[in-house]
Amino acid sequence: MELTHFNEQGRAKMVDVSGKESTDRTAVASTTVKMHEGTLARIKAGEIAKGDVLGVAQIAGIMGAKKTSDWIPMCHPLALSGVNLTFSDNGADELYIEATVKITGRTGVEMEALTAVSAAALTVYDMCKALQKDMVIGPTKLVSKTGGKSGDFGPV
Repeated sequence: MELTHFNEQGRAKMVDVSGKESTDRTAVASTTVKMHEGTLARIKAGEIAKGDVLGVAQIAGIMGAKKTSDWIPMCHPLALSGVNLTFSDNGADELYIEATVKITGRTGVEMEALTAVSAAALTVYDMCKALQKDMVIGPTKLVSKTGGKSGDFGPV
């Protein structure tokens, strides 16, 4: 497989997508934040002093997706058509975060979905760190993607 982020001198480049067909593309990513049962219970009950943890994490995830090209050097700035984050838990000590990102464009949105869940998880950590500093984030992974030249990945 040829790596497309390197030029003929072996130096980094931004991939030229101008010749690619514009198609509908979707990416779903997920992560987990492992914490004490009491921390998760307080998040769910709205008892965190800094405010609505999941509400703020939702906004952070959306903002992260929109700003991915500012964080990841070779990512194209994209006009995303949709970003949605959902939160669930195991009823004990794990918070699950999933992001779905959509675009009609010439490049995929995998990095935007991964950035969204990462920003949301870091926000959860930031808002709860006074309560618990040993929370663990991850694994963070791409769950699925649709569209583009490489085709679909994961359960679609």
